[in-house]
Amino acid sequence: MPYLTPTYLIHLNLPDMLPEALALAGQIIREGGLVAFPTETVYGLGANALDEQALARIFAAKERPTSDPIIAHVAYLEQVAELAQDIPPEAEALARVFWPGPLTLVLRKRLHVPDLLTAGQPTVAVRLPDHPIARAFIEAAERPIAAPSANRFSRPSPTRAEHVLYDLSGRVDVILDGGPTPIGLESTIVDFSQPDEPPRLLRLGGLPLEALRAHLPTLSLPVLRLNADQPAPAPGTLLKHYAPTAEVVLFRGQDEAALRRALRSAAEARLAQGQRLAALLPDGWVNWLTGLPIQVMAWGEDSAQRSARLFAALRELEQQPIDAILACAPPQVAHDGLDMAAWDRLLRAAEGRFHDV
Repeated sequence: MPYLTPTYLIHLNLPDMLPEALALAGQIIREGGLVAFPTETVYGLGANALDEQALARIFAAKERPTSDPIIAHVAYLEQVAELAQDIPPEAEALARVFWPGPLTLVLRKRLHVPDLLTAGQPTVAVRLPDHPIARAFIEAAERPIAAPSANRFSRPSPTRAEHVLYDLSGRVDVILDGGPTPIGLESTIVDFSQPDEPPRLLRLGGLPLEALRAHLPTLSLPVLRLNADQPAPAPGTLLKHYAPTAEVVLFRGQDEAALRRALRSAAEARLAQGQRLAALLPDGWVNWLTGLPIQVMAWGEDSAQRSARLFAALRELEQQPIDAILACAPPQVAHDGLDMAAWDRLLRAAEGRFHDV
């Protein structure tokens, strides 16, 4: 059990508050503390990436296994050289296209980079976030910032400061509240660490696959990891992840009529067993369960809305007295990069199980 510490929530809605808040947050990092901060993807739980004891506080606060590596965040491209060596020209070229932004690169690490950051592997994951508060915070800390998502391990990622407070109150020193995060899904991860092999896509995320393939046409979809016996190649790649307290039941298919029948039949069967249900459906499908005692939440009318709303919706639904959340993937999930990433998160929340209709 991590020790408890007072957690201060700083609302950054007034511009004149920002310099003082950033100075305080930077000092806390230099002294080995933890600061939760917004990025364009989700809120991160930040510590000095080169401080082993500070990194240990992250793992304790999240109750995260040390087999799961952490992404290091930098404020500018040149800072990557503090963490990585032998950076391939192809990786640097990709960074210059998509940084700052929701792209993480896995590179060969320098010897002084702590093993706790990298799960003992010879690689380090690095990204440059596209959020003004995140970059100003990293500059104020004067250190690269190790930052997994600011939530208890395997929970839905936080896209608002109140999500961080709910999961980590008493476990983090300061939360910088910058409002909702715009993308709502973690970064896309590409591995450039093997010099004799083509780059590998390790995690779908906020940078759509189709954008990456314009520069790396050979990228293929990542494979779900089945267990945590070995160090993870990248964060967020365990089979069970992003899970709310209620069971997640997924349905996927191209025929909307068949999907509707399967969803309604499953809902009726579970209700007959006395289960309490909620549903997360694309906007045009919210009437599919009309007449049943189920709270239905509209997920979003396009992929950008769905990615931004996903984790917040799961957290909102789990606050209700329910046993299961029924969810359907939109038909374009196999063709739209953000919908593919959202489906990946739902699939891990459901421990890899889904009904293919």
